[in-house]
Amino acid sequence: MTKPRIMIVDDEVFFRRLYKDILAAEDHYEIDTAGSGQEALDALALRGADLILTDLVMPGIDGLALLKRTRALSPAPDVILATGNATVETAIQALKSGARDYLLKPCNPDQLRHIVKSCLEQRRLLAENSLLQGQLRLYQRGQVLASQLHIETLFKVSLKTLMGEINTGRGLAYLANKNGVSQVSTIGFTDQEASQIAERLAVKTRTLSQATILQAVENSEIAAMPIDLRSLWVFPMATDSDTQGVLVVCNRAGENLPANLPISNLVFLAEQAALGFINACQFSGARELIYTDDLTGLYNHRYLHVALEQEIRRSERYGLEFSLAFIDLDLFKNINDEYGHLAGSAVLRQAGDILRECVRETDMLFRYGGDEFTALLVESGMHAAQKVAERIRAKIENYAFTTKPGHTQRMTATVGHATYPIHAKTKDQMIELADKAMYLGKHERNVARSASEVFGT
Repeated sequence: MTKPRIMIVDDEVFFRRLYKDILAAEDHYEIDTAGSGQEALDALALRGADLILTDLVMPGIDGLALLKRTRALSPAPDVILATGNATVETAIQALKSGARDYLLKPCNPDQLRHIVKSCLEQRRLLAENSLLQGQLRLYQRGQVLASQLHIETLFKVSLKTLMGEINTGRGLAYLANKNGVSQVSTIGFTDQEASQIAERLAVKTRTLSQATILQAVENSEIAAMPIDLRSLWVFPMATDSDTQGVLVVCNRAGENLPANLPISNLVFLAEQAALGFINACQFSGARELIYTDDLTGLYNHRYLHVALEQEIRRSERYGLEFSLAFIDLDLFKNINDEYGHLAGSAVLRQAGDILRECVRETDMLFRYGGDEFTALLVESGMHAAQKVAERIRAKIENYAFTTKPGHTQRMTATVGHATYPIHAKTKDQMIELADKAMYLGKHERNVARSASEVFGT
């Protein structure tokens, strides 16, 4: 196990030797010494340190200046300041500047060892906590990818997730088989540019079996593109069929991909996306037949029950909230009576398109039946659900629905929403309470109501 490294900085040899002898007695640390602030900075640039024990008053770069300069290091070491000329003001200034602790000269050896040990232990715990939090966030993002059942949504969410790991602004995903490429999704490129890149990569990526970095200087088909492609991180996703999915993360224009790519994180996330890709391919045909509403292209009420059960399990596992919104078009029967059922069907299709504009890619939309729709808002609490419900209500109110060529009709909608687990703990309770909230709003129409209002709270 690597020992923590301590840098002792003091312009007096006596104190440098004293502190080193005290701390070296237990053989727990690697210890460097420096006789000035500048000497310490030069040493830090070469070896770094976990902790700096520095005198406050020194010629040139004093303790406070050294403290401020080390804040720019990554990772920044902790700093303990020591001085024989202390005042309350200097102590406060040191702590406000970011010092971990403050020592008075001459210090008690036991006190010095205790402060140093405590400081390094806190640093270790913070590092472990940060690592665990990072791993948990990575796992949760991976679960979101693996649970996607729609290829287009999977591509978009996967690109955003992978690109967020390395802070790049360009990428694409596509399907490829012997007939060419299809379903190209992109961030940072135009659709035409993304399609051209996919077509040029398709033959090469079909020979890949694992994550690969392609350099433009080694691949003429990439270098020939007039959009500054320098390096690409490519991940192929295969199925039992002839169709392959491909995720591609590209360099920013004018830059290379970072030299220190978090390869393990990228591969983990891409592998989770590959699981989602396999599931999406296996069930896409059945889902289209069983779970899709023919008129609007949204999911139907049968799939709502499946999706709710899945979301409840996911929310229980990770302690998340989600919301369900019911949307009912006000006085829709008048459209059918005045313009006929074909016009009514056209209005329902337009309503489905409006709803798609009001929710995120990760949310799910359903035609529950007749003129009633539902929206499953993942990882959305009451306040977020209220915002989405109001957005839907306002968007429908301000939209001119086409009922026949050259004629439009204004409509409104009433929205009710419930949140798990605040309002309900089961699938049926969620549906019932969101529906009740919507019917509560029907007394006024063109409003959004929460399940909290059903309970009178």
